[in-house]
Amino acid sequence: MTSPSGKPPSQPDPSLNVPEWVSKAEGDLATATREFAVVTKPNYDSVCFHSQQCAEKLLKALIAARGEIPPKTHDLNRLLELARTGDDRLSFDAKVLAELTSVAVDVRYPGFGASRDDAAKALAFAKEAWDRIRLLL
Repeated sequence: MTSPSGKPPSQPDPSLNVPEWVSKAEGDLATATREFAVVTKPNYDSVCFHSQQCAEKLLKALIAARGEIPPKTHDLNRLLELARTGDDRLSFDAKVLAELTSVAVDVRYPGFGASRDDAAKALAFAKEAWDRIRLLL
């Protein structure tokens, strides 16, 4: 990608992106919450996907807040590992993170569909991540 001048964009301080990461995470949480509340034909796949995206973007906000560029990965355990560097206040169950990472990818392909229970667990985690991670930003 190039800037309007034709030159490659400069790399600004990643911490300047924290508000945008948080805003995008908030949008994902709102989307997941709205979809979970749908009575007729709820899209539980979407709830799982947006719940994972909320957690991912919050972890990337923590990484960016330290002035580091977050990696382009969807692996919540990897992001947590990077986000926790030097801060032991943040911990989540690795199994839950792995399941949420997996379900968010699986629901994008034929042959797998999220259940209401899957969606409820994913959304509960996203809400917990929102509450806990926002305190650290």
